[in-house]
Amino acid sequence: MINASEMKKGLAVRFNDALYVVVDYELVKPGKGPAYLQTKLKHMKNGNVIDKRLQGSDKIEDVFIERNEMEYLYADSSNLVFMDTTTYDQVYIPKDLVAGADDFLQPNMTVQVAFVDSAAISVELPAAVELKIVETAPPLKGATVTNKSKPAILETGYRVMVPAFVEQGTVIRVDTRSGEYIERAK
Repeated sequence: MINASEMKKGLAVRFNDALYVVVDYELVKPGKGPAYLQTKLKHMKNGNVIDKRLQGSDKIEDVFIERNEMEYLYADSSNLVFMDTTTYDQVYIPKDLVAGADDFLQPNMTVQVAFVDSAAISVELPAAVELKIVETAPPLKGATVTNKSKPAILETGYRVMVPAFVEQGTVIRVDTRSGEYIERAK
């Protein structure tokens, strides 16, 4: 347990029997009354952000997050299967928990999986991944001069907008946070 005044950004806390990450906090000193902390807490499972006002002496339970390097193996009907690269244990993580990460996962890809009380809570992808375009319209002549874009389907089934000069079969880099095209892979 820590005092609310000891909070910092990125700290994982248990609040009202749910896990949150401190997104932002601000010490407010009003003209009348005691100072308080105005915080923004992001729910770890569903991503909702709540605003909470706390007194500096309020007690909050901080949570230890263990991050393990794991290798993505495959997906079944409702789970993604990961293997711990040190112990070779397999972990089944529900698809709804990863919320869009499966759009960028490829077999044998190494990711960080966060655990709290030996239960997986999130999958942390690298900032960018390289994926092959399996379907897109043919390139347009002179398209390198203009900034037109066209839809493309990647090997994972994810749809992304790419520049008009990019061809089918090209490997591109995609930002996993925004889901946008970055560049052609080298």
